[in-house]
Amino acid sequence: MTTFALIGAAGYVAPRHMKAIQDIGGQLLAALDPHDSVGILDSFSPECQYFKEPERFDRWLSKNPVDYVVVCSPNYLHDAHSLMALRNGCDVICEKPLTCNERNLDNLAEWEQRTGKKVSAILQCRLHPEAVKVKKLLEREEFYTIKVDYRTSRGQWYDFSWKSDISKSGGLPTNIGVHLFDLCCWFFGEGTAVASDVLEHRATGRVWFDTANLHWLLSIENGTRCRKFYISGICNHFEIDLTTGFTDLHTKSYQEILAGRGFGIEDARPAIRIVEAIRNAS
Repeated sequence: MTTFALIGAAGYVAPRHMKAIQDIGGQLLAALDPHDSVGILDSFSPECQYFKEPERFDRWLSKNPVDYVVVCSPNYLHDAHSLMALRNGCDVICEKPLTCNERNLDNLAEWEQRTGKKVSAILQCRLHPEAVKVKKLLEREEFYTIKVDYRTSRGQWYDFSWKSDISKSGGLPTNIGVHLFDLCCWFFGEGTAVASDVLEHRATGRVWFDTANLHWLLSIENGTRCRKFYISGICNHFEIDLTTGFTDLHTKSYQEILAGRGFGIEDARPAIRIVEAIRNAS
């Protein structure tokens, strides 16, 4: 049985990981979070050991190695918590973004080499059936214009959480938008952010790829939920609707990782480079 420990058990996305671990027949042995509102653990792993302090968790991990440490902590801690896992001889499954800054990816890659362990990134949009279908249909020799309308409503709590602090989340394009940029990088390769207008709850901009020009809009304002990609070429036109279909994508991600087909540091790098450029230009 594959064993897991989870960092960030009280977070927004943690239940999706707990469900994925359960779905694949894994066992969640330990969880860490400074906030003790982690009763959700009882629904997935009642015997799970719980830690509030990272020092105690680190000590437990050194004596009780698990197969994977799952990182669901705030964005700015992702690389530090991934390094904790690697140093303790564990593979890592990390939520987006893998890091907020590209330079930290290099440090993770160095520790992968030292330990022989792997950091796997959750890039679940690449596994969405609609995205997979379009990926197969894109013609590399054609130039495309892409319009992304990505709206995902967030309540007032967002403004009081670490997510609204750019030093902790990386800002809206990093915290919410990194998935849309990753999908475009998967389709068209590396891109360069050439213009952007980033506000507190709304951001717009452009990204140039070798074979595509992206116009993007990102919003967490109250209103219609919409995650659509419009891709137009000379001969081909596609629409990807990611508004629904996310229910099992974390489970699919875990299945791919355990089968050796997960996404790693270099897969995550192009999108992190884009969001970092947007942040530095804003």
